[in-house]
Amino acid sequence: MRTFDLSPLYRNTVGFDRLFSLLDSVGGVDAAPTYPPYNIERTGENAYRITVAVAGFTDAELGIEVKENTLTLKGEKKAAEASQDGQMLYRGIAARAFERRFQLADHVEVKGAVLENGLLHVDLVRNIPETKKLRTIPISTTGTGAAKSIEGSVAPAQAA
Repeated sequence: MRTFDLSPLYRNTVGFDRLFSLLDSVGGVDAAPTYPPYNIERTGENAYRITVAVAGFTDAELGIEVKENTLTLKGEKKAAEASQDGQMLYRGIAARAFERRFQLADHVEVKGAVLENGLLHVDLVRNIPETKKLRTIPISTTGTGAAKSIEGSVAPAQAA
């Protein structure tokens, strides 16, 4: 029997972790793009953070859009002017444009984004409406000395 890796699904979704834990034995396809590299971490019970390595990009060259439970991160490097002092001999730092999409679960909202030290941090939080939250209903009990009522009448205690 084959075993399948669900890690590509974990990488492109946020807030579905319980669902994927149940489907861990089901197959997935590893055809996801690898640029730019990123991490998804859970920072609280209903809080997540996506960290994307965007070295060389400024905040003006990055864009974040949310539409219909899809978070899209875009980066487009402006054309760099050739240096007057010398020629580029080797370019190892990627400066290509990218577009990365993440599927968000219901009620997951983007709270903010911060660019620091070449890493773009996007903070997410799951806000579950009050009508969908788990409610605990208190159970009231009658006193221990009260007689039980059957069909509206109190049954007298019988001696053995």
